[in-house]
Amino acid sequence: MRAEDIFKRAIDLKPLTLEEGMFIYEKVSTNDLMLVANECRQKHVPGNKVGGIIDRNINITNVCISGCKFCNFHCKINDDVQYITTIDEYCEKIDELFAVGGRQILAQGGMHPKLGLDFYTDLFSELKLRYPTLKIHALGPPEVAFIATKDRKSYRYILEKLVEAGLESLPGAGAEILSDRVRKTISPGKCNTQEWLDVMREAHKMNLVTSATMMFGHIETKEERLEHLINLRQVQSEKPNGNHGFVTFVPWPFMDEGTVLRNEGIRNTSTANDYLRLTAMSRIMLNNVKNIQASWLTVGAATGQLCLHGGANDFGSIMMEENVVSAAGASYKLDSQGIQQAISDAGFEPQYRNQAYEAETLPGEIKLV
Repeated sequence: MRAEDIFKRAIDLKPLTLEEGMFIYEKVSTNDLMLVANECRQKHVPGNKVGGIIDRNINITNVCISGCKFCNFHCKINDDVQYITTIDEYCEKIDELFAVGGRQILAQGGMHPKLGLDFYTDLFSELKLRYPTLKIHALGPPEVAFIATKDRKSYRYILEKLVEAGLESLPGAGAEILSDRVRKTISPGKCNTQEWLDVMREAHKMNLVTSATMMFGHIETKEERLEHLINLRQVQSEKPNGNHGFVTFVPWPFMDEGTVLRNEGIRNTSTANDYLRLTAMSRIMLNNVKNIQASWLTVGAATGQLCLHGGANDFGSIMMEENVVSAAGASYKLDSQGIQQAISDAGFEPQYRNQAYEAETLPGEIKLV
């Protein structure tokens, strides 16, 4: 097996096997991986533009029964700090979002044992009634699977009702590592690998815009990281022609501050070099996913900028009010001007986009150009 042969297949956008991926992941320099990943990036997204978006993360509730060992944000239903966000609170947050030019919310919460499909459809319908131009990017496969089990309905039925109520895109949340060995340890109450992937299969059949993610740097092996990517690639290959499928992939490192995993002796093992290598490998292995996002929120602007030269073509979101990874130690912040400057300083042209990765112009005088 030769790296040169594998690189040629990658640049031709051919699907690499696990063995081919592991060979270059373990034996090739970071610089060479980034160079190849950048060539693949230019095949998918030619040119010099790097995307970004302004949105706001609003947590629907902090109650969750998933038992994730990496999450400091969740609480039990009877805890004093438990809450469900009210409509008035949504309105205040959305008004602030609109004031800075954003039009999308990322509405996520835990798997609350008392909240079923009717709660979410009522919520989305009310938000769309009050803000017709608002884009609702919400929930994720674990929540969809949980609601389906709770309401004894199919994934398809749940997704259709959510879309009817106003859901416009489905985040790739709760993927962590798509390995049941890992999931049983770090997120025992969440859906398993097959269920996560099957929710996305149904979403793709409906032409719902989706994303995919990976949280790495805890108990997973390198093989499991690549198997995760291969699982995503397989689901993407099954989507109907012309449908959105996974519009982007976002890897980020496990943030360990104050988590149960850290108390059990599991620390964040990821370095800047690890993140560069995984971002490059993501671009190389995901031959059928167009966009790769650098998670500056968890790795910082400098590492994110380097990723733009090694496979990534998107800088993600300004993300007003991020609570979950921040609670575990993510402390990086950028405003609209900061994200534009970071992209420009890296040698690229900032481009505002929507969740479907379509270029847009921000309203008013606030522009990501």
